[in-house]
Amino acid sequence: MLESCKTAEERWGGVHQLIDRWLDERRQLIHAFNALRDAPSANNRLRDFCDLLVDYASAGHFEIYQQLIREAEDFNDSAALDLIGQLYPRIETITRLSVDFNDQHAGPAGDSDSASLPEDLSALGSLLRERFELEDCLIEVLHNAHRTLLQTT
Repeated sequence: MLESCKTAEERWGGVHQLIDRWLDERRQLIHAFNALRDAPSANNRLRDFCDLLVDYASAGHFEIYQQLIREAEDFNDSAALDLIGQLYPRIETITRLSVDFNDQHAGPAGDSDSASLPEDLSALGSLLRERFELEDCLIEVLHNAHRTLLQTT
C-alpha cells in the first residue's frame, strides 16, 4: 500500500498515519490491561486483552517495524539502522513473552491458569512498559527525524 505512493511526502505521511493507528491500538491495549488488572477473574476481559495484545504485537512486527526500517534505509540512516539492531532483539523477546502469556492464559483451550494470573499480569505490565519505551525510541529516531527532513525538501 505505502509503496504505491508517488511522492516521499505521501509515502511517509502514510507511515505517520500507520503509526498513529498503531499508537491508538496501544492506548486500547493499555485500557484493556488496566481493566483486566482491576478485575482479573473476568474471562471475557482476559480474552479481549489477549486478542489486543497479539494484534498489537503482530502489527508492530509485520507492519510498523518494517516500515521504519525501510524508511531508515531510504534515507541512508546508518545510525537509525544501528539502533534497530540494538533494540529489536529485546522487542522480539518481549513479543515472545507476550505470546507465551496469551498461550498460557487465553490459549486455544481457553484454560487460564488463574492462580498465576495476577503475578503474570504484573510481569507482563513491566515488559509492556519497557516495550513501549523501546518503540517510542524507534519512532523518535527512525521516523520523526526523517519527517523533519521531508519538511525541508
